[in-house]
Amino acid sequence: MANLPARAMTEGPPGRVGWQELTKSECFALLSGERLGRVAVVDEQGPIVFPVNFVLDRHMVVFRTDEGTKLDAAARGSQVAFEIDGTDEAARSGWSVLIRGEATEVTDPAELARLRKRRLVPWAPGARSRYVRILPAKLTGRRISAASGPSHQDTNESPGP
Repeated sequence: MANLPARAMTEGPPGRVGWQELTKSECFALLSGERLGRVAVVDEQGPIVFPVNFVLDRHMVVFRTDEGTKLDAAARGSQVAFEIDGTDEAARSGWSVLIRGEATEVTDPAELARLRKRRLVPWAPGARSRYVRILPAKLTGRRISAASGPSHQDTNESPGP
């Protein structure tokens, strides 16, 4: 994973919409502060996305699961995508972090014992006793913001009394 310098870009009229590429450190900081993300895998019917509770462990995403599509993908060492994001509607801004890499099941007893001490509590029902780790091959992130001013929705509203 290359640590690229942050870039600021502007699209459209100056000052209207801008985005900034996040550094690797910023991406990891955002990942460490969140507990809910989405993992995308490909099964026999195509791409599918699942919400998962996760922790960042040694710069890798770890989540718990049971038998099924996510565990099958990990058993095959499949390439997956993992994404988190955040928005501030009032400020018309947001950010996202994307990891692409290999999903693997954690089977080493010492690693499992260590991970069980982490605060990784799935919201979904069921035991979720299997642990899957995403080994990141590529990490990217961006922050986007719109300048204050009327949004598309604001310009379509009828005038007040």
